Amino acid sequence: MRALLLLLLVVWIVVAVIGFVIKGLFWLAVIGIVLFLVTGVIGMLKAKASNRP
Repeated sequence: MRALLLLLLVVWIVVAVIGFVIKGLFWLAVIGIVLFLVTGVIGMLKAKASNRP
């Protein structure tokens, strides 16, 4: 599960960078950043939930 989250985070970073590099694809950068943040929050919440006794 952790590997999947890390893979998704890397993919979202790549999508955001492509969006910033290619003019006219700023929306792709915004989507990449939003998905990166959402994936990070979900990962942290799941990690906290699995650490509870």
